[in-house]
Amino acid sequence: MNVLENLKYRFKNAGIVEQLIYANLAVFLLVLFVNSFGKLFQFDTNLMVDWFALPANFNDFLSKPWTIITYGFLHASFIHILFNLIILFFVGNLFVDYFTKKQLLNFYLLGTFFGGIIFIASYNFFPLFTEDINTNVLLGASAGTSAILIGIATYIPNYSFKVRLIGYIKLWHIAIFFLILDIIQISGNNAGGHLAHIGGALFGFLYVSSASNKELEIFKLFKNLFKKKDKPLKTVYKSGKKASKFTNNKSNNQQEIDSILDKIGKSGYDTLTKDEKEFLFKQGKK
Repeated sequence: MNVLENLKYRFKNAGIVEQLIYANLAVFLLVLFVNSFGKLFQFDTNLMVDWFALPANFNDFLSKPWTIITYGFLHASFIHILFNLIILFFVGNLFVDYFTKKQLLNFYLLGTFFGGIIFIASYNFFPLFTEDINTNVLLGASAGTSAILIGIATYIPNYSFKVRLIGYIKLWHIAIFFLILDIIQISGNNAGGHLAHIGGALFGFLYVSSASNKELEIFKLFKNLFKKKDKPLKTVYKSGKKASKFTNNKSNNQQEIDSILDKIGKSGYDTLTKDEKEFLFKQGKK
């Protein structure tokens, strides 16, 4: 088996996350080879970027519509691709623990697509980008990885990672951290790129929240702040002893329900024991 056949075999039998990583690496190496030979033979070294990066100008995009997807496999530098692929590896493998391989690919491609839409719309709408609209292009897997990260954070917001010297960090904390970074850096040199990240993240959140009616923890916190609280009803019991027993039973049941729901949020419904599932089912019928 030669090297090419070995690579084909590895790619075919790899998981979807590894396949996306291999595809990005292959395109990155191809761009390097084209640039190297371009210098030797003195032809355009930006050939790959010109044809496959997403242009900011809408008219240029219409002449190269495929770039709305292909830009998601191009990278400007080794550090650029390394950072994106590290994130893709960790959040991608977590994603396929709860969703299918096909859904991961859809999130990557659709996140890339929506990130590209936000990029083009921003450059053709905001006056800030008027001077750069004919020269700027978008490339990188960040919009696709943002969609995956925010999508899985929306689905299991309380999932925790253990970080040395820090302790446990919830997934929604990580998601909000990256979102804030992108928002802050809109005023920087790569404003269009960060807007594309936000576009991918927005797709991930809206898709999962609409499909599962779940929300990021941060949105729940804001909602609870402004939610009108009902005044507690005063109840008079003829027998104080019976009232106390009823209250204790209700309190214990609620604690058990909260504990089970936290377990589902962290590890999924399938991790519940038979007794926990039966208890939850009985409570739901009351």
